[in-house]
Amino acid sequence: MKKPLVVKPQVFARLATLPQGERDECWDALLQLSETFGRPHVHSGIGIRKFGKHLFECRGNRNLRFLFLDLETAVEVRFLGNQDEVHKEMKSRKHG
Repeated sequence: MKKPLVVKPQVFARLATLPQGERDECWDALLQLSETFGRPHVHSGIGIRKFGKHLFECRGNRNLRFLFLDLETAVEVRFLGNQDEVHKEMKSRKHG
């Protein structure tokens, strides 16, 4: 069963600050995430990595990564940042 994709407002805000080309790449990655999460052989193109019981990362583009949670009812995208920002965000333990 495919879960709905929920994108937090702060992710939309970060996407809005990106140049058009980067924004398009990140939107494409979100669409791929929505279509392929839970099917490991299919989603390898966006580089999904598991960090915890429910916490995952995937590539938005060459420089940016999405952090997301696999919840019971949805896949919730909670953060978008570069690798250093993602590590800092994970250390904050905001994402379980």
